[in-house]
Amino acid sequence: MSDGRKSKVYQKAYAFSIRMVKLYQYLCEHKKEYVLSKQLLRCGTSIGANIAEANGAISEDDFSHKMPLSYKECLETKYWLSLLKDTGYLLKKEYESLFADADEIAKMLFSVLKATRINK
Repeated sequence: MSDGRKSKVYQKAYAFSIRMVKLYQYLCEHKKEYVLSKQLLRCGTSIGANIAEANGAISEDDFSHKMPLSYKECLETKYWLSLLKDTGYLLKKEYESLFADADEIAKMLFSVLKATRINK
């Protein structure tokens, strides 16, 4: 496998992970919210972690197992972002920016998944 750290989806997921860590810190320190934000931190950072594992895969099957996990974690992240917005922990503007990033990553991952399945 090639050096996945240079892939666009990896770079976007890594930058998104940084945003998730900072959002978690903000929600804990300023909003005193610890439960939903912990779920968001877990799945929001897991997207990039699973991509990193997929990029280090030792087989096509290994790769095919990890990339769908990244996609599913991205969908879960979008759920928690929506819930945080709808419960008043995130402002609409914050939500829209974060959700747009998660949505873009999900679309990129879906394209990878589609291409991977076509080539099998």
